[in-house]
Amino acid sequence: MRIGAVFYEMQQVGVAALPIATLLSGTIGLMLAIQSLYSLGIFGAEAYAYIGIALSVVREFSPLIMAILVAGRSGSAIAARLATMTINQEVDALQVMGINPVRYLVTPVVIALAIMLPCLAMWANLVSEFTAGLYVSAALNSSFGSFVHDSLSVLHVGDVYHGIGKAGLFGVLIALVAVVNGSSVSGGAEGVGRVTTWSVVQSICLIVVTDMIFAFLTTR
Repeated sequence: MRIGAVFYEMQQVGVAALPIATLLSGTIGLMLAIQSLYSLGIFGAEAYAYIGIALSVVREFSPLIMAILVAGRSGSAIAARLATMTINQEVDALQVMGINPVRYLVTPVVIALAIMLPCLAMWANLVSEFTAGLYVSAALNSSFGSFVHDSLSVLHVGDVYHGIGKAGLFGVLIALVAVVNGSSVSGGAEGVGRVTTWSVVQSICLIVVTDMIFAFLTTR
């Protein structure tokens, strides 16, 4: 396994995605805070908004949104790169030279996605909770510290592991879908565009379906 290639892919998948991940996470936190206060305000229970926000962010929204982001940003790039190499017969050249294409091209991508997507999900947890806490504390005229304390009181280690585990699984799914689509390309440049599009569509569909199954099995 090429350690340098793994770190390069980790930088491309995770570190380079931090700006857009931060923007999306902050927006999701604000959206959940606004909707939670509006919905609970009907029953006069705005003070309990932190419960839904904390559990929704950590268990569902952070891994799901980060996975969709990575699928559109990195999954498509991986599929396009492998498709181009396949059409240009670069993969065949690796086999002729005695280099295993799976170990050389696929393994660094799978490892990088499996590691960095949980890291992005954890970062999304922090950013989303921060922005939601700012909005809720301002709207309810309370302190930000009380929001953090209340949120930590309802969160458990299992909730964090739930989201992190899903994020790692999503990373592996994105990598496998991109690799399978990229290696099965045909039809020249038009085929590259087709498999790139299909890679994103299939990844998002698998992510949503897997998330639904995971949530169903872990909440019974």
